[in-house]
Amino acid sequence: MSDFTGFTGFCRDCYAPAQNGSRLCDSCKSGRIIHHNELFALSIAHLDCDAFYASIEKRDDPSLEDKPVIIGGGVRGVVATACYVARTYGVKSAMPMFKAKAACPNAVIIKPNMEKYAKVGREIRQMMRDLTPMVEPLSIDEAFMDLSGTTRLHGTPPAVTLAKLQARVQREMGVTASIGLSHNKFLAKMASDLDKPRGFSVIGAAEAKSFLAKQPVTMIWGVGAAMARKLEQDGIKMIGQLQTMDAGSLGKRYGEMGLRLARLSRGDDTRKIKPERETKSVSSETTFNSDIRDVAWLEDVLWELCDKVSARMKASGFEGRTVTLKLKSADFKTITRAKTLGSPSNLARTAFAAAKPLLHDAAQGRAYRLIGVGFSGLSDAGEHFETDLFGEDNARIAKQEKAIDAIREKFGKDAVKAGRVLRRKP
Repeated sequence: MSDFTGFTGFCRDCYAPAQNGSRLCDSCKSGRIIHHNELFALSIAHLDCDAFYASIEKRDDPSLEDKPVIIGGGVRGVVATACYVARTYGVKSAMPMFKAKAACPNAVIIKPNMEKYAKVGREIRQMMRDLTPMVEPLSIDEAFMDLSGTTRLHGTPPAVTLAKLQARVQREMGVTASIGLSHNKFLAKMASDLDKPRGFSVIGAAEAKSFLAKQPVTMIWGVGAAMARKLEQDGIKMIGQLQTMDAGSLGKRYGEMGLRLARLSRGDDTRKIKPERETKSVSSETTFNSDIRDVAWLEDVLWELCDKVSARMKASGFEGRTVTLKLKSADFKTITRAKTLGSPSNLARTAFAAAKPLLHDAAQGRAYRLIGVGFSGLSDAGEHFETDLFGEDNARIAKQEKAIDAIREKFGKDAVKAGRVLRRKP
């Protein structure tokens, strides 16, 4: 076990303790030294992969390395991820694709491959769990970790253990990640955004309030565009302004969010890391390049989405009690309709049978720009053989879909397709 007593830093390349204030490592001469007075006392971390989807595509196609890459698709879709080269052109996540193309006309645009990204995400998640069971996923490419009490187990303080994890992710998965380290979840997540990509940032307890005071209110987790506008209308732009305000006054003005602002503006966050985050739903949706009024066309797209959601449900070991249909009209109004099943299911045909009449009921000659479907009311998968909406036994449908899944596993996801998908116009 390395002894870090008396040191305030270490080398991120060879992990040797670094002399206080040193800029080069005595052991390997690397300049990647990190110093902080609380570095070896902190154990709450947030790991966030850097431009995750785009990084995986660049890993798999080295010719893309220096090119701007945008993961997204469709004229009316949105950007899922933009690599750091594309970001220099002003491309951002959730930006409409037509704006992204205008900002970066030379970008390489790649349709998302969620199965591939999910696989890499699961492997990185397992690397985290190799270090501590206290891992709380936030999304496919980020998670909180609590490494309290792991120094004796790993032979190094949590900070060094995290730096080794960063290196392992890059070495074994071919993508990079940034680490935020602090004494609570809010500050750890904030820290992980400070020095991307491949960053390692620390926000200590002693400096938290003064650090936050200089940040805009949009840096507070959960303050979106609407809340930021509301605060700005009241003359509040910086977190430091919130720090001077009474919690009760903020609560009266902004409700529960006001009380949350009062706590977080001072760096107070008592939430514990929860190893298991309950998945509430699994869904998939698509946005059309032009509004679709043809119900038969919408049905065909709905089937594809049911097939996709079913595959994700089966892979995750879930069944759902409720099937929900989502539609967005040409004037951007969102419509949702739900059907509760007789018994939990993860079958594509069951989802389609439940959602199809909901679609017909909502269609009524209207044009839609988006359609989606999902399962909710999730539980662990079991065997439910009640008669389903087709009038066939779920057991028979499950056996058929299992055979199709096996063929796709062996020959690729396009090996078996429904006739309605093949007949669809390009």
